[in-house]
Amino acid sequence: MPDTPQTHRPELFTWEFAADPYPAYAWLREHAPVHRTTLPSGVEAWLVTRYADARQALADARLSKNPVHHSEQAHRTGRVGIPGERQADLMTHLLNIDPPDHTRLRRLVSKAFTPRRVAEFAPRVQQLTDRLIDSFAERGTADLIHEFAFPLPIYAICDLLGVPAEDQDDFRDWAGMMIRHHAGRRGGVGRAVKKIRGYLAELIHRKRADLGDDLISGLIRASDHGEHLTENEAAAMAFILLFAGFETTVNLIGNGLYALLRNPGQRALLQESVALGESGLLETGIEELLRYDGPVELATWRFATRPLTIGGTDIPVGDPVLVVLAAADRDPARFSDENTLDLARTDNPHLGFGHGIHYCIGAPLARLEGRAALATLLTRLPDLELAADPAELRWRGGLIMRGLRELPVSFTPSGR
Repeated sequence: MPDTPQTHRPELFTWEFAADPYPAYAWLREHAPVHRTTLPSGVEAWLVTRYADARQALADARLSKNPVHHSEQAHRTGRVGIPGERQADLMTHLLNIDPPDHTRLRRLVSKAFTPRRVAEFAPRVQQLTDRLIDSFAERGTADLIHEFAFPLPIYAICDLLGVPAEDQDDFRDWAGMMIRHHAGRRGGVGRAVKKIRGYLAELIHRKRADLGDDLISGLIRASDHGEHLTENEAAAMAFILLFAGFETTVNLIGNGLYALLRNPGQRALLQESVALGESGLLETGIEELLRYDGPVELATWRFATRPLTIGGTDIPVGDPVLVVLAAADRDPARFSDENTLDLARTDNPHLGFGHGIHYCIGAPLARLEGRAALATLLTRLPDLELAADPAELRWRGGLIMRGLRELPVSFTPSGR
């Protein structure tokens, strides 16, 4: 993406900013690296944009994830956090809590994302990937967001949680409501959250009588064996794994494909590597796509519990702090040729999945899905090309995530 110099303070959170925020972030890194701003919701927060400061803030225990350290009213009205989660009793999840509760709950859930469990899940991810491509391969055109990048992680996380196949399309509908309304009518998100909460309560009760090898069954077993996991905690954990797990991967696949389509030389190198059966460039390539235009633009909310200083700027108690991962991952003080997509980049300690105790627990699954999605699309649809003017593409408005609304493509139709 082009990165043009700014000579004055840029305007943030406009539609133009959403399409390409990187010039504005470059200005902030240079002139106001820890910048207090008023968000579209009206909440005032600090934006942290330099890599070193971002890494420090992500691991600073003085920055709490618990909204109790901020304004109760702001959270109740959905201006911080996920709209509707408080009303639906879904607050006690990993994005809202600190140690020791965070440590206890993360330990329980981490068992589902061990390298062994994720490797065992690889054939199912490949099956889902092929099935989705089959649905449009003969047509010669597709919207790779709605027909591919969106449903793939939804069905994968549903399988992991243990949502029966006959109910998974309902989850797809509710997740779609959350994405469509995330930056618009707050009630739309709240209604979807309420529906998901009701379903999860029912599913937990059903599974107690018939435990399986899925994540929700594992949470129930842990609760029954003295881990003190309440039903609300189990439902909240399932909810945040669904919400955070699917939207992050939607954007990883969508943004990644878009970046490859805009960088044909890099895309050709990756196609050649995949065709030869090599995995090295695919693995470093996923990391570079996470750095270059990652799925999470700003890390989720943090609140100062004590006075602290970040990048020479004093942060008062109670103030929200938002670490701008997209800005940190293009910091020239850490990354050479920061605005260049280089799939072979090896010195790449990006912050795309965060850092510290809140590092994304589902990162192994997201990487697996990203590799399967890119490799299979480039193999099965080798002449894939963008079917729209990049200037006409719209990015979903929103504070935390970064992703396209649609990604229309064309290709030579292929048989199933």
